Amino acid sequence: MTQLTETVRLETDGEIALVIVDNPPVNALSWHVRQGLLEGMNTAVSNGAAGIVLVCEGRTFIAGADISEFGGAPQGPSLQEVQDAMENAPIPVIAAIHGTALGGGFEVALCAHYRVAVSEAKFGLPEVNLGLLPGAGGTQRLPRLAGVPKALEMMTSGRHIGTAEAREAGLVDEVTDGDLREAAIAFARRAIAENMPLARVRDRDEKVLEARGNTELFANFRASIARKTRGFLAPEYNIQCIEAAANLPFDEGLAVERRLFNELMTGPQSAAQRYAFFAERAANKVPDVPSDTSIVDIKHCGVLGAGTMGGGIAMNFVNVGIPVTVVERDQESLDRGLAVVRKNYERSASNGSIPASAVEERMALITGSTDKQDFADCDLVIEAVFEDMALKKTIFAELDQICKPGAIMASNTSALDVNEIASVTSRPESVIGMHFFSPANVMKLLEVVRGAKSSDTTVSTAMAISKRVNKIAVLVGVCHGFVGNRMLFMRGAEADRMILEGATPAQIDRVLYDFGFPMGPFAMMDLAGLDIGWNEATSSSSTVREVLCENGRYGQKNGRGYYTYDPDTRASTPDPEVEQLIKDFAITQGVEQREVTDQEVLERCLYPMVNEGAKILEEKIAIRGSDIDVVWVNGYGWPLYRGGPMHWADSVGLAEIVERIRHYSAALGGSHWDLSPLLARLADENGALQKFSN
Repeated sequence: MTQLTETVRLETDGEIALVIVDNPPVNALSWHVRQGLLEGMNTAVSNGAAGIVLVCEGRTFIAGADISEFGGAPQGPSLQEVQDAMENAPIPVIAAIHGTALGGGFEVALCAHYRVAVSEAKFGLPEVNLGLLPGAGGTQRLPRLAGVPKALEMMTSGRHIGTAEAREAGLVDEVTDGDLREAAIAFARRAIAENMPLARVRDRDEKVLEARGNTELFANFRASIARKTRGFLAPEYNIQCIEAAANLPFDEGLAVERRLFNELMTGPQSAAQRYAFFAERAANKVPDVPSDTSIVDIKHCGVLGAGTMGGGIAMNFVNVGIPVTVVERDQESLDRGLAVVRKNYERSASNGSIPASAVEERMALITGSTDKQDFADCDLVIEAVFEDMALKKTIFAELDQICKPGAIMASNTSALDVNEIASVTSRPESVIGMHFFSPANVMKLLEVVRGAKSSDTTVSTAMAISKRVNKIAVLVGVCHGFVGNRMLFMRGAEADRMILEGATPAQIDRVLYDFGFPMGPFAMMDLAGLDIGWNEATSSSSTVREVLCENGRYGQKNGRGYYTYDPDTRASTPDPEVEQLIKDFAITQGVEQREVTDQEVLERCLYPMVNEGAKILEEKIAIRGSDIDVVWVNGYGWPLYRGGPMHWADSVGLAEIVERIRHYSAALGGSHWDLSPLLARLADENGALQKFSN
């Protein structure tokens, strides 16, 4: 045995050399791994080995690049040098794959002459999720081995595939359920004995011939993903690289890959997406709660309310095998809510998202009841009823009497004071907010709201169970609207104000849609329903929204809101009647209308959000600026390729934003334009909101 570097060693099994990577936890391609691989290949050949097996210790094959090295000064040999040594070796090189072969790891495996994998392995090129493309030949080798359609789908989605699918696509040459190392050594010996060709993927083109010159194939694929990838550069650049693989010699295609990779790596989108990647991981860390804090083992969850939100919350727990008791006020409401849950599962089964058998398996984990006493054995109870403080306090006083000692009582409130809710219990240390986003079974974000008396165990348990049910949790403090809704209120206030001044709902929605949001505020209100919270008996024409409801315009539900909707397609059209209603209302408010530019719309919608985010940090409602970005990217449709409002503000320039906030404060007034002292200080000090931490 020869230790080549601290993470790579060379062993032999007779005439077969074993190059072994041992770089826990995921055998990432750090510079010392690359150094060891290059030395291992060269040493094996010079020592007269008849074949080489590349194998990894631990739980996985090389899982990808070392992201911590991104943007740093290059060290050690390049990955291409390693790949060249593998591809050009005069003896068979076999990659033995277990765990995950992703990104650069998969690109290394594609340079072996043959690939042997265990049946549970996963393969993929997920660089698109970081705003990048595979930069080590993957864009040129994958289509040559698996075909253009498979490469297009895998690279633009970043999807991982299993061994069976990889074998069918031609990416794996042999599958074993036995000892991987032994199977790979046996394959190497067979390759030597049978004089199997040293098959370089770069030399193969039979699977790209059908796409050569086939512009329609690529045009159709672009159209199929256009909506999902709107605004993102990386999917398009991945497609261009695959086009190069189909139409150009390998080395010319590789040059295209390098050029486009460098463009993405040095551009703002990938910087934003890589920032968001690390921000999500940072959000899991709570500095003032010890990492060894004990947590409650959640074996049984209770959900109060079987409506849209309650049913969705229950599904999150059931999906990971945790039994749930759902309580409603009456049997009819309970039956209706559970029927919706069943319908959701049946829809998932029909589109292949879950096996057909999973529908009954998951429904069997849900127990319906109309008696809150059935929460007595639950380890966690989540209240998901109407946003009414008096109602919630009544409920928590009851839960305090019902729930067992040590159980956690959580409110799904989206804005109300968790401390006031906790005050009616004898154990406020066990009360916390868990703000799921609608639809709760789909949206990834969960705001965990720490009350003044929430214990470390309660906080740690809420964060841990959030991760267990596959949510992205962000810990926030108590204030009206917490982080996300509090900032959203600021955007809404300015949007409402601008339509009185002369901007149209369609203009504001278009500006924010073009920025990257899935929809603007007025389209969003139409979708939710303008009449939510509106009472005809008490309506007083005090807002545009009230005026619209008074005129029978409730949104998409009846085809008339801020827009008019086609009854068949739901396509929206600006309505002159609405514009006139707004003009008339502006007159009653003494507001003179004028032309409002798109730039003003953007500034007045987004700069108050940035300002409010800084105030949230000042008040220690959020731990980090990056936590605010995690909330907005995962819960409110902020475009991932812009990183989040704090990251975006830094890219615009805090000094410029401060100058414009001061301008609007003087011109318009309103407390939401009162400049945050933190924002002003960071602008003066050339600081960064995204890096701020309490």
